Amino acid sequence: MKNLVVGALLLASLPLSLPAAAQEPLSVALDWTPNTNHVGLYVAQAKGWFEEAGLAVDILPYTDTSSGTLVASGVAEFGILSAVGFHSQRATGADMKVVLAVVQHETGRLVFNGEREDIQRPADLDGMTYAGFGSAWEEALISTIIANDGGEGVFDTVTLGTSAYEALANGTVDFTLEVSTWEGVNSVLLNRPQRAFRYADYGVPDQHTTFLGVNESWLADNEETARAFVQAAQRGYAFAESNPEEAAEILIGETAGMLSNPDLVRASMQALVDGGYLSDPDEPVGLIDEEMFENITGFLFEARILNDETGRPLQAMPDVSAWYTNDLLAQEASR
Repeated sequence: MKNLVVGALLLASLPLSLPAAAQEPLSVALDWTPNTNHVGLYVAQAKGWFEEAGLAVDILPYTDTSSGTLVASGVAEFGILSAVGFHSQRATGADMKVVLAVVQHETGRLVFNGEREDIQRPADLDGMTYAGFGSAWEEALISTIIANDGGEGVFDTVTLGTSAYEALANGTVDFTLEVSTWEGVNSVLLNRPQRAFRYADYGVPDQHTTFLGVNESWLADNEETARAFVQAAQRGYAFAESNPEEAAEILIGETAGMLSNPDLVRASMQALVDGGYLSDPDEPVGLIDEEMFENITGFLFEARILNDETGRPLQAMPDVSAWYTNDLLAQEASR
């Protein structure tokens, strides 16, 4: 259940908390090179909504240090965080909390060459070769999908990172994972037919795959500043949902050549909207679903992916009620 009192504020006319003259400096770290998961930040920046909120926001470029580490250490007040990365770090006691769900549902999927006749169901993947990215989450995810289809959940893994997609296209590997709203869109643009299995169809809980998170200690002393930032970013994502074409152009322009394929940005932005990823009906953009949050945490716990500060698997399911909050979001009754 999503226990929020829905007010009558429209994000389009959102009154923000700080006077423009304050210009409180803030930084937000990205979890990867700029892409459409970050669009709300760039829209808010370009539209002047951070400035209206009295904030001077620095969007930090992606580095080898994860956004979660930058947030937890206080280098950045906010960060875009992958869900599994956040859960893993928060389980160890990392000093951060999530305050906005960038997407409302799982955007990942297991994919393979669309012309493969020998792959018709997940159980067919037993004994095949997976192009992976080096995380424990992948092993638990894929073995669950295969086993829940009646297979053994046994497969070979080669860790290739982003080279996985070329390896899949040339037949070096049999399957991989991708983000449907980015790599999946790109496969269409490249005319590489794919078929896919959805995680939720095979017993893996749905989840918000990407969050906006905050340093929790900083939040305790700066709640109104945090609220101003979160609501300006929320307004950016709401605008992007209603105006995907304009939002894509803003993202392309604001990132000053960092995005090498404008067509991919435009198509990805449309896929986020068409897939209903940015909000659920009659709910605010960015709302964190507590049941989904609890369910995916339970899956990660049962898979022994969540470790404590000593590196050992958690012995008890954590109380995740303090890991997130919806209290900083604006509530709107309609679009």
